Amino acid sequence: MRIHIATDHAGLEISHFLIEQLGKDGHEVFDHGPQSFDPLDDYPSFCINAALAVIRDQQAEIDALGIVLGGSGNGEQMAANKVKGIRAALVWNESTAKLAREHNDANVIAIGARQHDQAEVLQLVRWFIAEPFSKDERHVRRIGKIAAYEQSGEIL
Repeated sequence: MRIHIATDHAGLEISHFLIEQLGKDGHEVFDHGPQSFDPLDDYPSFCINAALAVIRDQQAEIDALGIVLGGSGNGEQMAANKVKGIRAALVWNESTAKLAREHNDANVIAIGARQHDQAEVLQLVRWFIAEPFSKDERHVRRIGKIAAYEQSGEIL
């Protein structure tokens, strides 16, 4: 699986840890920044670039997911979700990580780096990656309605 990761200064240390661990797990990991600590960095460009890479890969039929990290993960999730086709989910436990994939076919996971230690973040990511989308008709229908609104602005 190809994994695109982005963060802000609050998640920098954990992002480096994830890049190393996910590489050991056999994933191809791309770091969309930042490369060094800057307490005044602006996460939106990093997260949007990671989300754009996920969409490009998925359109090319390459298995890809994204990870965005920040202090709470909220702003990073919001930034990623501005990219057409991205379904970024803020997760904080096993259930939210698995349901994001199983029910919502989320393609980006957002995590608050200040809310979890490294081992917890790695476990959340592993649950997220491992969980398949159920393809249940009701979930497909609901995701379709979100995509239709995203395309046309019309609420179905």
